[in-house]
Amino acid sequence: MTDTAPPADPFDLIGHVSVVSGGGSGIGLGMAHGLARAGASVVIFGRSADRLHTAAEQLREYGRPVLALPCDVTDEQAVTDAMARIHREFGSLDSCFANAGVRGRFTPLLDTSLAEFRSVTGVDLDGVFLTLREAARQMVDAGRGGSLVGVSSLGAFQGMPRQAAYAASKAGVTSLMDTLAVELARHGIRANTIAPGWFDTDMTSAGLADERFSARVLPRVPARRWGGPGDLAGVAVYLASPASSYHTADVLRIDGGYLKF
Repeated sequence: MTDTAPPADPFDLIGHVSVVSGGGSGIGLGMAHGLARAGASVVIFGRSADRLHTAAEQLREYGRPVLALPCDVTDEQAVTDAMARIHREFGSLDSCFANAGVRGRFTPLLDTSLAEFRSVTGVDLDGVFLTLREAARQMVDAGRGGSLVGVSSLGAFQGMPRQAAYAASKAGVTSLMDTLAVELARHGIRANTIAPGWFDTDMTSAGLADERFSARVLPRVPARRWGGPGDLAGVAVYLASPASSYHTADVLRIDGGYLKF
């Protein structure tokens, strides 16, 4: 029988190296805080060097190594180079959270150009693919397994009028993670999806502040509040840690109960 006994503290990430794309703010930074607090060395990707610098200063307060890498996840060479630098500085990585994303404009389908559609899918789907492919290559080469996580959305499960590209991208991420889970399991790599609900971040704050929107949506959230970046810290630690060693090909909806109400 295979020994499946957990370590003394399955949530201890000392010696663990984790990558979070879009880690300079919002949900990505919330996950990075959880990982660093648990002892992981954390690498954050993002387009804004200023945001990354500020985020890295916060994360270093936990006393763990932090690397901030400006990186456009739509640029294949940039992603490859960033992952190569991680390998040089830390050796192989242990978990990767593909979180970088954009929402795009609220455009009716009939008025959506292919260029506008691709401006969203290039980040939200292609960027996730590139990030996870390069992370998986390192994990397979190292031969010690790992955890891949794609950040999706409830838009993968609900119709989103005027957000065709965003919804299609997030559904694609969910399906991609299932495929990675099946294909990479023989390498000891697990792959899961996080699907946040309504979270108050820079991307959504303007909409959530609208009284009409809030009056219509917030009563449908059983938790009776918007999510905050810190609400994803714990699930990030769980998915990175040995505590989730037999948990793969799943979707973890972090939505305050919204989708079930």
